[in-house]
Amino acid sequence: MDELEFRVTQAVTRCIDTARKAFNKEFPIPEILFNQRGKAAGCARLQTWQLRFNPVLLRENTQAFLDEVVPHEVAHLITYACYGRVKPHGREWQGIMYSVFGLEPKTTHSFDVASVKGKTFLYRCQCSEHELTVRRHNRIQRDQATYLCRKCHSPLRRETLSPSSPR
Repeated sequence: MDELEFRVTQAVTRCIDTARKAFNKEFPIPEILFNQRGKAAGCARLQTWQLRFNPVLLRENTQAFLDEVVPHEVAHLITYACYGRVKPHGREWQGIMYSVFGLEPKTTHSFDVASVKGKTFLYRCQCSEHELTVRRHNRIQRDQATYLCRKCHSPLRRETLSPSSPR
């Protein structure tokens, strides 16, 4: 285990201890993996009591990762243990973020994801350009999905350019 992984493990343990005290209830230390890929900083697997963290974003944003991402993901586990299946970022989770960890309950991080962003394909709607992931592009190509612009609600159409490189 390298130093950053050790620091994350310590931060997870501190968060679990904080939750134990707040709820006067035992929570086991989750299995901690460093195999999250893509733009997600972390992921809580509720039924298996696992936390997955993105090692690239951890290296690039160490302090914010320890201060924000770790409590965010631990809060998902604690929410599940205390309330069962509820909305992922619903009021129960938000309450844990505020009252247990003393943090604003943000649903997404604001890290620069240029280093973890994969190949994209350029699509257009009536009002702007959109970069779609390989997965979404392939679903369109196989006629398995149609995507609409969130602003103008028109279908996204492929630009005739070659795949764009990570931006």
